[in-house]
Amino acid sequence: MAALRTAEVAEQAGVNVETLRFYERKGILPEPPRRASGYREYPAETVERVRFIKRAQELGFSLKEVQDLLDLRQTARAKAGRVRKVAEAKLEEIDHKIRDLEAMKKSLTDLLCACDGQKTVASCPIIESLSGCPRCRDTE
Repeated sequence: MAALRTAEVAEQAGVNVETLRFYERKGILPEPPRRASGYREYPAETVERVRFIKRAQELGFSLKEVQDLLDLRQTARAKAGRVRKVAEAKLEEIDHKIRDLEAMKKSLTDLLCACDGQKTVASCPIIESLSGCPRCRDTE
């Protein structure tokens, strides 16, 4: 297959050109060789690699974790169990974030219930709570 220019890779992978440059700066995408004209020449498999990176990010994996997955993928004797452990750790992290978000939602819901919107801003339970008002902590 022919080498691809930056815009072609970006279009086929569904990202913008700056995303490719960002991945190169972070080291997750190898910097491709350049033509004499200075244009980058990406190997065709770069499109699939960028799609892999984007999909992993959509699932919540950090660039470091994506790099680890890419490294595992390139290791001929790597076992899928190692990939599974990475995915299990990510799922646990997501569950923790969900619990944190649910606690935040409950606190904010309680504050909204305590605020009828009729008082002055100075006596608003939401503002008081955000200011660290000791009596407001009971509302949270």
